Amino acid sequence: MTPRQRILAAINHQTPDRVPIDLGGNQTGIHKLAYQALLRHLGIKDKLRIMDAVQQLAQPCEAVLQRFHVDTRYIAAGAAAGFKGEIVVNRRGGRKWHNLTDEFGVTWSMPDDQPLYMDISHHPLAKATLADLASYPFPKGDDPGRFAGLRDRAQQLRTETPYAVVSGISGVVYETCWYLRGLEQWFMDLLTQPEFCEALLEQTLKFWLDWFRLFCAEVGDLVDVIMVGDDLTGQTGPLFRPDIYRALVKPRQKQLVQYIRAHSTAKVWYHTCGSCLEYIPDLLDNGIDILNPVQISAKDMDPLKLKGQFGRELAFWGGGIDAQHVLPTASPEEIRRQVAENLAAWKPGGGYVFNNVHNIQAGVPPENVVALFDAAYEFGGSD
Repeated sequence: MTPRQRILAAINHQTPDRVPIDLGGNQTGIHKLAYQALLRHLGIKDKLRIMDAVQQLAQPCEAVLQRFHVDTRYIAAGAAAGFKGEIVVNRRGGRKWHNLTDEFGVTWSMPDDQPLYMDISHHPLAKATLADLASYPFPKGDDPGRFAGLRDRAQQLRTETPYAVVSGISGVVYETCWYLRGLEQWFMDLLTQPEFCEALLEQTLKFWLDWFRLFCAEVGDLVDVIMVGDDLTGQTGPLFRPDIYRALVKPRQKQLVQYIRAHSTAKVWYHTCGSCLEYIPDLLDNGIDILNPVQISAKDMDPLKLKGQFGRELAFWGGGIDAQHVLPTASPEEIRRQVAENLAAWKPGGGYVFNNVHNIQAGVPPENVVALFDAAYEFGGSD
């Protein structure tokens, strides 16, 4: 099979010649420090390119992707025309900081002496009232500048390479609200100001519906997988009450997913970390096809149980290893053993794409990264 055929077979619940392998997305990527260590270990030369400033993810080069038999290649839309999005360096509290203000007005900051991630340092709607939302300068999702050249890039991947074409992360309807508001305040709002939450959710939904109207018009016929997502759960279960999710958030997520399905030929991939068993029926009802990252170390996220309960309806993307307790610290031999065990649960009947759980983090030894992907290739063959 070609890589694209392999991905399409897997996500259509057919048995491919081997389990497809993914690396390089916003939730399936590699931190810049881990990537630099990997390049040294493999003896590959590459200039560091940051593809996600907030998570400090590197753009893997073609040599690395081919070394690990990666079946996916990514495309992403850009920012609105005229939006610079430059990182500004300043000093505060005796430290040098790198600051990035996104199109929604949220400021993300990273200390120069600990360059691991950007965290939110300014929530622009932290003290806003319901009336304030009407005058807030929300960005335009359908700014044509975002999609300049996108079709050409997608067409090139589709016609000149054998790989599956996958979008960058998008459709972040729920999380954008707490980025703007602040997580603690947003959780209080869910209980005390549902009308404020609905009004803000309507604004983020409008942004993404407008965004997808142009995105699908440009590449809806060329992209194989479209990624959307909002983290709904932590390691032991939902982050907020499921009845609130179903009343406020789910209807808007469903509207977006159904729009994507109606205007593209792509499968819809949904990202939520944590113990999300509670919400899988809701996500299926929304219309999603694929669940990521499948955090197997979280409560009730056992591969055999998930595959047995939902494997006929839902494809799983990720969940290749315990990314918290095994990948950073275990020996390559233990990584190999766990990958083999997990693949034995995930691969029967298709419906599975291999990746780590979320991004490979700084400090993961390069030997372990190699063991992860080599084991996926070795044990992923059809029986």
